[in-house]
Amino acid sequence: MHRPVFMRALAGLTLATGLMAPAPQAHAVADCATDAMLVFDGSGSMNEFGYDPSERTRIQEAREAVSRAMPQIAPVRRIGLVIYGPGEASCDGIDLRFGPRVDAAGPVIDAVNALRPGGLTPLANSVQAAAEALDYRNEAGIVVLVTDGNETCGGRPCSLGAALAAEARDLTVHVIGFRTVVDYWTWDNPEQEVFAGDDSVARCLADRTGGMYVSTRTVDELSAALQDTLGCALIGAREQDLRAG
Repeated sequence: MHRPVFMRALAGLTLATGLMAPAPQAHAVADCATDAMLVFDGSGSMNEFGYDPSERTRIQEAREAVSRAMPQIAPVRRIGLVIYGPGEASCDGIDLRFGPRVDAAGPVIDAVNALRPGGLTPLANSVQAAAEALDYRNEAGIVVLVTDGNETCGGRPCSLGAALAAEARDLTVHVIGFRTVVDYWTWDNPEQEVFAGDDSVARCLADRTGGMYVSTRTVDELSAALQDTLGCALIGAREQDLRAG
């Protein structure tokens, strides 16, 4: 066989093999097989609307963002839900709605739509509950915390982040700040004064576990942040490549 003919044949064989090879898709599925927990802010401040009374409250905008994002996320990852805030004893208002499940979009959207915010913000204990639901000492997992600001129940997110990093098999905590307001002087937020930065002390959880901290102000930004932290970019990229091909 002449060299040009041989090279064309080899190129065709390589292309055909590449098209049939399952490796890229298998790698993407493995990445998305990691279970996740969404930890959602149901504290009283989610009912606030800021200086302009014509604005929608945080919870109204958050509901819209969750309704947009979850149908894109749930088909490719098992997701569970923790809601914190509401409850008779404010700092005990941590509700593990369900652990990671297939096709969780409907249950997550329904729970957030039905939520009536109230109570305080036990950030650290809520993330700890989500980590336990993931069996974080033995299994890989992802926690995505949505918060509008401060720890208000005396918890220590920075200390928890360090402990999770040391004890977990492979746990990443991403933090989405939504229209956050930081209070540096509250007695029930003991780490905020020593936390370096103008973000919520919750950022410590991301910094110490290798996660992302995303600051959001709008429905579009919150929806995108949920997809970036809970979704599966590799699956999406693969599907786009297949459609383009």
